Amino acid sequence: MRSRPGKGSLARRALLPLLAAALLVPLAACTTDRDAERDTGRGDDGRPRTGTVRVLASSELSDMEPLLEKAREATGITVRPTWAGTVDAVERLSSGKADGAFDAVWLSSNDYLRLDPEAARRIASETPLMASPVALGVRPATVRRLGWDAESVSWAQVHRAVAAGDLTYGMTDPSRSNSGFAALISVASGLSGAQAALTDADVREAGPKLKEFFAGQRLTSGSSGWLASAYARRSTVDALINYESVLLSLNRDTGAGLTVIRPRDGVVTADYPLSALTGATPGARDAVRALAEHFRSTGVQREITARTLRRPVVAAARPADPLSPEQRRELPFPGTRSVADGLLSSYEHRLRRPSRTVYVLDTSGSMKGGRLAQLKSALNGLTGDFREREQVTLLPFGSTVKQVRTHTVDPADPKAGPAAIRADAAALTAEGDTAIYSSLAAAYDHLGPDTESAFTSIVLMTDGENTAGRSAAEFAAFYRALPAARQVTPVFPIVFGDSDRSELKSIASLTGGRLFDGTKEEGPGSLDGAFEEIRGYQ
Repeated sequence: MRSRPGKGSLARRALLPLLAAALLVPLAACTTDRDAERDTGRGDDGRPRTGTVRVLASSELSDMEPLLEKAREATGITVRPTWAGTVDAVERLSSGKADGAFDAVWLSSNDYLRLDPEAARRIASETPLMASPVALGVRPATVRRLGWDAESVSWAQVHRAVAAGDLTYGMTDPSRSNSGFAALISVASGLSGAQAALTDADVREAGPKLKEFFAGQRLTSGSSGWLASAYARRSTVDALINYESVLLSLNRDTGAGLTVIRPRDGVVTADYPLSALTGATPGARDAVRALAEHFRSTGVQREITARTLRRPVVAAARPADPLSPEQRRELPFPGTRSVADGLLSSYEHRLRRPSRTVYVLDTSGSMKGGRLAQLKSALNGLTGDFREREQVTLLPFGSTVKQVRTHTVDPADPKAGPAAIRADAAALTAEGDTAIYSSLAAAYDHLGPDTESAFTSIVLMTDGENTAGRSAAEFAAFYRALPAARQVTPVFPIVFGDSDRSELKSIASLTGGRLFDGTKEEGPGSLDGAFEEIRGYQ
């Protein structure tokens, strides 16, 4: 969902969408260290093998792994998935990096992909395997308070409730998550009254309503799984916007009891097409075709809907019991890439609440040399991705906090803030011990009590263990003594160098964050990649 190949700002990339991150079904398949490792494709040499189909797949489809094994038993075809965020998957297609490395791609939707000529020409065939529309999951008490009939709620009603301050919600980042992107299209189409594919004029007309609508967003995430976890921690949030299957699975797996509403004026639906690539061998294309036929068989369709709570795509298979049989109008996808990119850019820079992040950066003596150079390079790359109105604080530490420098990306001069951050990054030096917990406490103190005006978060990067200042127990006591409104700020630690994975995982668990891997040299799992992936959570 970005406008230039590689990493960089949303405004500078083709905004290739659709993407990422583990859906909730089942809940155990949510964002975990194991998922993060599998998403990088470790342990797979990528070479073709007879009887094996190499599939570049959205990581949200990892819930289909048991059915992939059953498909192998039934067809003799082994699916070798490389789990990836869909942004990464589509970029690989568009750039040609997927050529020869994969036989098929399996995304939530190919809608945006079709608007990219380079990616679209690499698709030889596509077969939808299941479906799930965007929906609104609302606490029953909120439905009663608003006086809603769940079967007749419209996007206009949802907008009015949000604008009146009566409804707050969480949604994944549209530039990184297909569920978020589909939700953005649904809301924009519903509030603009567009009867056909969204146009620039429609987006402009709906602009004031969209700004009011997104003022009610209190949770953001790069993944549906983490969004659900954050929702469970924040009892004041009234609703989630996500795929119907995610919301129903949350009810089934956790007893959340959400009322699942599909607005009557229409939604965007994911159809999960298995798509053969033009570069695949004839044998591999035949295998993809056989897999698609297997997954569309009546018995397997019934198993898919029962397991994932997605909708079957063959008439002979009845949807699982929680799924309402009543159909909703399918809202049209934007007809041109410029409209889709413009809507995404508007969301990032003008419609959504701004971000406020403290980067707690280990610059102890062990960071000297190559590690410090990696950190500086990663920070420089990150500056191209900051949004307008975003506030960024650099808090480098060693034995103690060395300095606290805050910069804001001013829409009137959007280059000044990133330039100042690059200058601060260039001046970083490595010395001292490693005071992780004292520095985290300083970050919480810096953020203060205001967690409502912006999406607040803390990013921790360290290459070692805590050797100075507060202990883990002392930090835990500090955190638990914070007011509830301040505890909602998560810490996103990055494993790097010789850092203690279990120590950082405990920090993420305590604060409601997520652990990221920065141990690889480049690409997903590198320090650059970790900083980039975290952007979906800010």
